[in-house]
Amino acid sequence: MRPSTRPVDGPQPEIWLESRQLRTLAHPLRARLLGALRLDGPATATELARALDTNTGATSYHLRQLAEVGLVVEEPDRGSGRQRYWRAAQAAHGWWDTDHSDPDDRAALDWLAADQINAMAEEAAGWRAVRTDRPREWQDAAAFSDLLLHLRPEELRALNDELHRVVERYHRETTPRREGTEQVFVFFAAFPRGRAGRTAAASRDGAATGPRDGAATGPRDGAATGPRDGAATGPRDGRAAPERSRRPTAPGRDSTREAR
Repeated sequence: MRPSTRPVDGPQPEIWLESRQLRTLAHPLRARLLGALRLDGPATATELARALDTNTGATSYHLRQLAEVGLVVEEPDRGSGRQRYWRAAQAAHGWWDTDHSDPDDRAALDWLAADQINAMAEEAAGWRAVRTDRPREWQDAAAFSDLLLHLRPEELRALNDELHRVVERYHRETTPRREGTEQVFVFFAAFPRGRAGRTAAASRDGAATGPRDGAATGPRDGAATGPRDGAATGPRDGRAAPERSRRPTAPGRDSTREAR
């Protein structure tokens, strides 16, 4: 097996998912359970079943599956009798795509990535639906934007690493439950264009290329948006969330985590 190319310096997730963990987490309810625990804290199977609109038998079973691979643990000092409390074992997880060549691992990675993208799209749509009911300062503070760049692989990696360092700094320097704060989703993605357009083809042929028409776009119409009430939901599973509760963002990092 070739050496990993994932970064060893800079911000790291609290756990890099191994094969068995990947396959266990690539499940709709398990992803939501882990997200909910990361976003909203310890809970019983009954509480989670109510929050995620399922039944206690299902949540109990899938919590045990997550516990077997070390992603959730029991809270022994809480609860009594049959009321067992569970919490997320880590605040964040990540993976590195090129570490995994096994077909089943790759299928699990694809599922987790698609689930994360869908979760973030749902959260963004949810905010858009209620944004006008929120205070003006939150509407003005939030943003959606996109931009086209022309980068080499090492430049794209440096960009992703730098953006993660900025987010990690805010994560370290802020604390939850301060007056006036809310849970805020930070979701970004930077990747090569999946379907090469005319400019990419011309670039390969050695032609000088520039951004596409309209490629450099800042905040789009209605970009000023903020988190909605109760945004922490499960990666829808919660996403540890997050929140529907959830999952990862850039290669190898998970965005579903609550600020400590």
